[in-house]
Amino acid sequence: MRYIRIVSAALFLLASLHGFADDYPRNYSIDIIHYAFELKLFDNTDEISGQATISVLFKADDIRQVRLDLVNKTEQRSGKGMVVESVILNGSNLEFKHQDDAIFIQLGKTAEKNKIYKFVILYKGIPAGGLKIGPTKYGDRAFFCENWPNNARHWLPTVDHPYDKATSEFIVTAPVKYKVISNGLLQEESQINKEFKLTHWKQSVPVSCWLFVLGVAEFAVQHAGQFDGKSIQSWVYPQDREAGFYDFANPSKQVLQFYTDYVGPYAYEKLANVQSHSVSGGMETSSAIFYGEKLINGKGDIRLRNVLIHEIAHQWFGNAVTETTWDDAWLSEGFATYFTLLFQEYAYGHDEYVEYLKKDRKTVLDFYQKDPTYKIIDDRSPEKGQVTNLMTYRKGSWVLHMLRERMGYDHFRKGVQAYYAKYMNANATTADFIAEMENVSGQNLKPFFNQWLNRSDVLRITGDWSYDAKAKQVVVHLTQANPSGFLFETPVEIQVYEDGVRTPQSLKFDLTTQTVEYKIPCSNKPALVLLDPRTVLLADIDFKGK
Repeated sequence: MRYIRIVSAALFLLASLHGFADDYPRNYSIDIIHYAFELKLFDNTDEISGQATISVLFKADDIRQVRLDLVNKTEQRSGKGMVVESVILNGSNLEFKHQDDAIFIQLGKTAEKNKIYKFVILYKGIPAGGLKIGPTKYGDRAFFCENWPNNARHWLPTVDHPYDKATSEFIVTAPVKYKVISNGLLQEESQINKEFKLTHWKQSVPVSCWLFVLGVAEFAVQHAGQFDGKSIQSWVYPQDREAGFYDFANPSKQVLQFYTDYVGPYAYEKLANVQSHSVSGGMETSSAIFYGEKLINGKGDIRLRNVLIHEIAHQWFGNAVTETTWDDAWLSEGFATYFTLLFQEYAYGHDEYVEYLKKDRKTVLDFYQKDPTYKIIDDRSPEKGQVTNLMTYRKGSWVLHMLRERMGYDHFRKGVQAYYAKYMNANATTADFIAEMENVSGQNLKPFFNQWLNRSDVLRITGDWSYDAKAKQVVVHLTQANPSGFLFETPVEIQVYEDGVRTPQSLKFDLTTQTVEYKIPCSNKPALVLLDPRTVLLADIDFKGK
């Protein structure tokens, strides 16, 4: 559904000029600084009771209404959803409307510019999504959130969009048998009576609300080590204590060190790896990552290892540097996928890196056989449909792989470091990333990004080689047989293996036209000629010798 617009005409025009989708009513005149959620959870009902204290900075002086996302209780949801009981400011009740899955708070009088106001919202209800309440694989009751991409609104009053980042607290009262994990650092854990325990977590680093995390279960908890003075923890079901502690033991610390060295400092106060029934793979919630409960088996499987590397990469990309809109979701998923490969190359060898690149290239090419229209950057929002698919991950990763080859490894690394330093704990767009990479490399990279991110075209190269004995040269013919007719501009690499010569001749050419001929000096007819020998081009290649 589309949400009620309350942004001004000026803000709407500004958004349009920047190419933003208007499916979410962003309001740049306010900034959420901090959320404090006090929640009560029970075993005899799925209803939660909440009090949210929301600190809002007003950046304009003509605001009379504040809008927040919160899914309301409806018959269509079988009675699920939230009911707002009151909204309080400075001890006084404010008028509000809770409709169309949003709270519209009337201020009564104009707010003062550059002043922070604390709104207290009292509410309750059974979540229709966002917070999964139910049995684990062992039949034990548990509570785990799944806020991505816009499900925080099902149980938390928030600005439920990536562009707004805030610090947070979760103060949870739950039956005494449970342990509670959330963002940030543990502030308090106290048994308040025979039945209930209060747990208070606080994160002092701002994140978008889809990265808020809450897990409540009968956990076994291990403090598995430290990185830069920050705790590395494992939270698993007690039945999986031994298996889970083993599976989560490695390679968290090594991964944290690699990304810190390659990109920049780790932003958060701890790293907890958490077994959960709310996801099947992984969910990169900041400082406490969820992993599907069935991934834990005590065997140290490669699949779990790779999920762990990927989700930790997200702590840098997606979490610390967050896409401004879902149009640029590749800045999260494409980056996490590629930096997983970079760690694999570092830790397990170049051959494994190339093996995964080849698998991902096949995935991309197979996808475009079924849907030739997909573009990495496009007008996307959860209000309209999916914001990611396999291409966001795999093709996004391949774009970074080709960019590193184009820029050179040192320039690529320096560019990534500059990008991270500038936008850490903030939001960024693809244009922001391009600007940093251009600044470091001195290259005009806009055409490169345009053909790989903003278009759906597939690069298909057909070609052959022959040996001209008289001229003593290899003659290579290449044709861009792209289904759309679009012509890519890209470097191509050719490797010539000459009989009796141990080291092959490697050459790079620019492919800019539909057909091209290259002539390569060679004393004897080569035993082998390869196109793209190092797997650095995202292309469907059909190349043979005559």
